[in-house]
Order: sequence, then C-alpha cells, then structure tokens
Amino acid sequence: MEVDSLRHTKSVRTLLARLKEHPLAHVGPGLITGVADDDPSGIATYSQAGAQFGLNMLWTMPLAFPLMAAVQSMCANLGRVTGKGLAANIKSAFPPVVLMGVVSLLLVANVLNIAADVAAMGEVAELVSGVDRHLMTACFVFGTLLLQVFVPYHRYVFFLKWLTVSLLAYAVVLLTVQVPWREVAWRMLWPHLTLNGNAAAMVVGVFGTTISPYLFFWQASEEVEDMHAHRGGVALILDAGAAPRELERIRWDTWSGMFYSDLTAFFIMLATAVTLHAAGVTDITTAAQAASALRPLAGDFAYLLFAAGILGVGLIGVPVLAGSGAYALSEAMGWHEGLERKVRDARGFYAIIAVSVLAALVIQYSPISPMKALFWSAVINGVVAVPLLVVVMILVSRKSVMGAFTASKPLIVLGSIATLVMGVAALLMFIPG
Repeated sequence: MEVDSLRHTKSVRTLLARLKEHPLAHVGPGLITGVADDDPSGIATYSQAGAQFGLNMLWTMPLAFPLMAAVQSMCANLGRVTGKGLAANIKSAFPPVVLMGVVSLLLVANVLNIAADVAAMGEVAELVSGVDRHLMTACFVFGTLLLQVFVPYHRYVFFLKWLTVSLLAYAVVLLTVQVPWREVAWRMLWPHLTLNGNAAAMVVGVFGTTISPYLFFWQASEEVEDMHAHRGGVALILDAGAAPRELERIRWDTWSGMFYSDLTAFFIMLATAVTLHAAGVTDITTAAQAASALRPLAGDFAYLLFAAGILGVGLIGVPVLAGSGAYALSEAMGWHEGLERKVRDARGFYAIIAVSVLAALVIQYSPISPMKALFWSAVINGVVAVPLLVVVMILVSRKSVMGAFTASKPLIVLGSIATLVMGVAALLMFIPG
C-alpha cells in the first residue's frame, strides 16, 4: 500500500510539474481577463444572439475585438504605469461624486451579474446531477467564497483555466454541421436587421458582456498585484527604463487574451445560429435549450460538455466580479486590498466580496429564468460601461496621471468608438418594436 501511495504521489507531482511547464500556466492578467469575459452571462448572451438573430449578429464580434482590446489595454497600462487601481486613480483625479457614482454603479451591476451567473451554474448542475438547483447554487456560492478567502486566487485559477478549454467545443461543432460560410461572410458585412429596441438591446447585451465595467477595474488592479509580486513593486512612472518591456508585455498579453475571448464568443454565436436558430429555437429560456447547441458534436453528452464550460468560466468569473467590486470600493475608501492578502490584513476588502456573493445568493431565488437573467445582466453592464469608458479615457489621456505614458491616439480612437457604439445602442433600446 505504501509503495502504491508513493507512486500515486509521484505521478501527481509529475503531472503538476508538466502542467506548470505548459504555456497556459504562464499567462498574465490579460488571458485571465479574457477567459473571465466569457463568463456564464457571456455564453448565454452570445447563445441568445445566435438563436434569435441567426447570422445577423456575427458582425458584432469582429467590431468588438479591437474595441475591447483597446479598452483593456488602457486599463492595464493605467494600473502598471501609476501603480494604482482604476478606483484609486479616479479618486485622485475626479471629485468624490464621480468616484462614488461609478463605484456604486459597478457594485450594483456586479451583484446582479454574480446572481445571474451562480443561478445559471446551479441550473446546469441540476441538469446533469438532478440535485436541486438552489442547493447547488448555494454550494457554488460558499465554495467560491471559501476559495477567495482562504486560497490565493493565482493558485486555484491555474487549474480552472483548463476547464475553459471545453468552450472550444463550439468551434468543433462547426465541423460537424453544415455551415453556409459564404452567407456567414456576407452577413458579417451586411446583416439583415430591423433597427428596433429588440435589436438594440441585443447589441447592448453583446457589447456589455464583451466590454464589461468589472473587467476595467479587475485588470488595472491585477496589474498592480502583478507588479508587487513579480516586477519589483515599482510603477512605470517612477521606473521609465522598464517601460518598453512592460508595455510590450501588456500589449501582447491583453490583445492575445481578448482575441481568445472574442474568437470563442464568435464560435458560440455561430454554432447556435446554425443549430438552434436553424431548428426554429429563437428564444433560449433554459440551460437545456442552450446546451442543445452542442448536441451535433457530443450527442447525449452535450449537457455534460455545456455544464463543464459554464461551471469552469463561472468559477473563474465570479471571483473576478466580486473581486473587482472589492478592489474598487477598497481603493475608494483607502482600505488595504488584494486577493493575495490574508483576511486579517484586508478585512474590508474580503467583507465586500462576502456581501456581494451572499447578496447574489438571495437574489437568485427570484422567479426570473437564470438564462434570461444572464442576458439582462449583460445589458445592464452595457449601459453602465458608457460613463465609465469616458472616465477611463480622460484618465489615460492626462499627463498628470500617466506622465510620459499617456494612451496613444489609436487607443483613444478605438475607445471613443466603443463608447459611441454602446451609447447609441443603449438609447435605441427605448425604440418600441
């Protein structure tokens, strides 16, 4: 028995060593942010877009990619250059009313998003296990809370990253079904859309789950944590010699992470368009309906594959949602913050995380369908993102904040386009029809 136990321990250590040597083990905040971007609300929103509008929402993803990458690059640069998170920079540069306004909007949007995410996780867990969804949701809430409180995020997220590989199943689905690629290309350039409130709400939802406010705060703060952990703890504004290397690292990390996120979203939307929409399913109300998009690939195992994707990105995304709000409010209040800190060293920070996820647990008992809640949480994020984008671009354009490392003109142009697209779509939501 002892020999077997020693062999098993050695095998586990060998496996862990090999995983840690894999390129995926060395990614920075950019890829983690990209993976978290395709959280359960993202999967549900992209699935609903494909089911409801077929190929006519595919144009949003090629447009979203440079916009989301530019916005996240600006947020990452802000954190690395100044050595402070987004909320701390807002606190330094704007009146208190602006700071509390954006932080309040973020916290409300995050709690609603967490509630929708954990409710969906409970629903898919019930789908494959038969255990009551509310009980499963409570398990996920307390599980993620315990992980965040007692285990440094970088340790357990390493393993969760591997679950997100299941999202590539949507790309494989496209090899098993008939895809009208010529029409796909044409619809990306010239979609058949009626300009009304429903189409506008979908555009806001797609962009809201792709360019999400919580990711702005998260990536800026994670660059600060990364700086203290691995890069000497010196902001670039005080160490200009390190700037070329660090800014190039951020550029590669962020654009590659956003590309992975955007490409995954495109595959989800296209797969649901050529399966669900083609079969006449245009309104996704349950996890079972959403999972059926994977049936051409996985057959009776579609539910398991769908569940693996939802649970994997949910377990990554919920800490990002809760953590981003905790970073923002802690920076606003001047409290110690950081997922690498012990609870005793950052009580306020962890209290915000606990309140956020527990409030989300209460909300998930509402009668709203989890799949619908996921979509509308994306819409809320899309509306909240508009004023926050304006604030971010003002910050990264100021020499008083960024010194010699203000955002380039292309980044500002892309950020302005993102703000304009999301702002106009939010206004068009109120057009009846």
